[in-house]
Amino acid sequence: MAGQRRIPWEDLFFDGAWGVPLLPEGAGTYAKPLEMVRLGPSASNKQPWRIVRSERSFHFFLLRSKGYRNVMTRLAQIDDMQRLDMGIAMCHFELTARELGLTGKWGIVNHGLDFQDDQIEYSVSWVLTD
Repeated sequence: MAGQRRIPWEDLFFDGAWGVPLLPEGAGTYAKPLEMVRLGPSASNKQPWRIVRSERSFHFFLLRSKGYRNVMTRLAQIDDMQRLDMGIAMCHFELTARELGLTGKWGIVNHGLDFQDDQIEYSVSWVLTD
């Protein structure tokens, strides 16, 4: 069943730079919010989110699937299903963080990360406030 398969941590979450895996034991108090993102639903089980942790932030990126937006617009009449998936991931992250007493806020920041892939889009950052 597609819903049972999840992309592994090392392919979703990165530590300071793209390609440097952030493993659960290195995520500290944010291991559970990240795991809830990983386990959360996404259309066609694409899991289009990628998250890079920096010193005081978690930067959320959208990894686009080529042609997927056009297909989903035709099939589901939803213009940007992967953006909707990103919102669900953000919700799971924030609700779990708040449940654990972790404080932060969403914002658009200069993340300083450079990507060579035009399918990767910066979305938003969770900035720690504690």
